[in-house]
Amino acid sequence: MRLKALFIFIFLSNLCYAQNDKIDSLKTFSYKELKNKFYNYYENIKTDQSKIIAQYYLQKAKKEQNTLQIADGYVLIHFNENLSNALKYLDSTATVTKNLKGTKYPSQTYLMKGNLYYKHDNLKKALDNYILGLQYAKDQKDQKQTAYANMDIAYLNSYIGKNADAAKTFRYYLYNGNDITDESQHNQMRISLIYCYIELNKLDSANILIKEGLKTPLAFTNKYVHHQYIYYVGAYNLKLKKYDIAAKNFLAAYKYFSGVQDQNMNYSLLNIGKSYEGLKDKTKAVENYTKLDSIISKSGYTFPELRDVYTFLIDHYKENNDKEKQLYYIERFLKVDHKLDEQFKYLSTEIPRKYDTPNLLQEKENIIGELKMRKKILYLSISILFLVLIFITYLYYKTKKTEQQHRKIAQDLIISIEKRDPEPAKIDNVVLISQVQIPKQIDIENKNQKTISEDVAQFILKELTTFETKELYLKKGITLASLAKSIKTNTTYLSEIINTYKGKNFAAYLNDLRIDFALNRLVKDKKFRSYKLSVIAEELGYNNEQAFSLAFKKKTGTTLSMYIKEIDSLNDSQNNPN
Repeated sequence: MRLKALFIFIFLSNLCYAQNDKIDSLKTFSYKELKNKFYNYYENIKTDQSKIIAQYYLQKAKKEQNTLQIADGYVLIHFNENLSNALKYLDSTATVTKNLKGTKYPSQTYLMKGNLYYKHDNLKKALDNYILGLQYAKDQKDQKQTAYANMDIAYLNSYIGKNADAAKTFRYYLYNGNDITDESQHNQMRISLIYCYIELNKLDSANILIKEGLKTPLAFTNKYVHHQYIYYVGAYNLKLKKYDIAAKNFLAAYKYFSGVQDQNMNYSLLNIGKSYEGLKDKTKAVENYTKLDSIISKSGYTFPELRDVYTFLIDHYKENNDKEKQLYYIERFLKVDHKLDEQFKYLSTEIPRKYDTPNLLQEKENIIGELKMRKKILYLSISILFLVLIFITYLYYKTKKTEQQHRKIAQDLIISIEKRDPEPAKIDNVVLISQVQIPKQIDIENKNQKTISEDVAQFILKELTTFETKELYLKKGITLASLAKSIKTNTTYLSEIINTYKGKNFAAYLNDLRIDFALNRLVKDKKFRSYKLSVIAEELGYNNEQAFSLAFKKKTGTTLSMYIKEIDSLNDSQNNPN
């Protein structure tokens, strides 16, 4: 529940805030100015900018062979690294400063390591390093490093419940640290003291400090600091049992802290749950506690109040006879309990134990027994789901195979069109008049046993050539009768000529002309490809897009969308050969 400072108090006394966020030419800045810019970016969660500053700082120091500044450069870089890498950078700091005398090192190195371990929930190592840092600071009579070490240890006292002792340290440096703490550190002393006062039920004192802090310039310019105070407004109202107001404050804090992935989001979630507990809204309390557990299980970060969370969840699911979740939270409780007992030996005796560990272990075994029957049902369900999955997989691969076939057909069509001789060509069974040898006479077996003379046949074929070359087949509403009328012949002659010379009936002949036109134009005309399906269908003379789609698929064996997609893909590959 305690909100630790964004910056632990180990910074240089000359730390201040750069007002200009824009990274100008870094060569014009001194080391002091670069540090100011780094901490300004870092404190405002501008990670990328702070990394740039840190890297440049170290490069500058190495180039100038400035040992102290090289060490400071490693310190700056470690802030944005994970635990393993950060420790390596601090080890580098220790290496380059081992022969330096009369500096803040090695005290600062140990305090930095302590902060890292604190951040990653290893309080034993944190305390070990804080004590080492304090010893070196005292040996060197470094007042500032001594103060920073005292403040860090005060955080541990507060964390394990010794808030009265911690409050003494925070109060001292809040009112007597003008020569030691800067604006940010001074503000953090106020926030830390607010926490202690709330825990000690000194609510009036806490309220005064909260109001004072909200009026500071830092609370107006720094969102992180502002939301720290919003959190404590919630904590103050929670103590007063003003649960509605508290919930709103904690929700606002959670929204911000989760956005910057700060550990304070865990404490916010904890207290959102407590607020809903106070409002008797178990559903929302469970929702937030469950969300908190999800985060904790991934990060491994623990704090004492988690025991209250898990006992609440265990009781809740026990009341609802949900054995599986009850078992899960018992196991989570035991895991957290083990870690707390390991890391917080002093704290473990002060936390009310609602569940005795041996009893919980026995209850765990009982639940496991009750769940055995459920496993049989679970296995059956899994088997059914497996069969369904196999069926879905079959459908998926069948669809993919069909898609591959359509793609291959589309690719072959595109290639054939691109290679096609500019002279009239055969399109499947469509044969143009210039390629046809017309017999001198055609016998027509109709009911009157009439014959079509050579002149009539030549005339009709010539008219069909005109019909094709002028692309008259693209007009809507063309029928055998309307075409026969337009070329001044009868439907019997026209139908027989088309069947004999084109090798298909009139409907197929008209469809093939339109589809062949579409195949060619789609390849050559990018704008035409961009039209909606309904517009393309209308341009080709179809009454609706469904009729065109069916005709296209029946004629080509692929879909229009696949054909267009492959055209675009081929064009992209030609335009971008690499």
